[in-house]
Amino acid sequence: MNMDNFYSTRKNVFERIQDASTATKLLMSLMMACLTGIMAQIIIPLPWTPVPITAQTFAVLCSGLFLGKRYGCLSQVLYVVLGVAFIPWFGGMTGGLEALLGSTGGYFIGFIITAYFIGLITEKYAESRSFRKMAVVIGIANFALIYIPGLAGLALWFNLTQGTAIGIVDLLMMGLVPFIVGDIVKILGAASVSKVFLPKD
Repeated sequence: MNMDNFYSTRKNVFERIQDASTATKLLMSLMMACLTGIMAQIIIPLPWTPVPITAQTFAVLCSGLFLGKRYGCLSQVLYVVLGVAFIPWFGGMTGGLEALLGSTGGYFIGFIITAYFIGLITEKYAESRSFRKMAVVIGIANFALIYIPGLAGLALWFNLTQGTAIGIVDLLMMGLVPFIVGDIVKILGAASVSKVFLPKD
């Protein structure tokens, strides 16, 4: 396949996804929720924090890229709602309301916001789909939209379970610092997905 054929095929596939029926988009959202749940099982527990390293963030980032703001966001809503309701597909095969109210609950909220934001930028600004621009967009989404609610939820959980407020340094060491390197890899990976698979016009 020459590059012209590749670019044409890539654009056609992207447009077919955008123009798909509501039922098809709902199915794709459910499939992306399933992928998020599968990648959440790639897990590295850390002894000093209840927040583990997982691969699910990569699926969150890609949900907005492929499904756009509405259905990318919906995929993460489904992931959270179904995980709370009856599917144990959060990290470590956990689920239920206690997981949402636990140390990682804020991150789940961040997943929903992040998928919407990336989908919004991807849909509205075709030029943003280049590697460099999308890396910036995804980096902002990852470190602001996931970690702000994530750290707030972790701090609240710590206060409620330990009966004392956690210092900012300890909070960052528990909920942010150990994940920076892995997140950079996932951000660059998602930006590469955007560069290869999404049209630029």
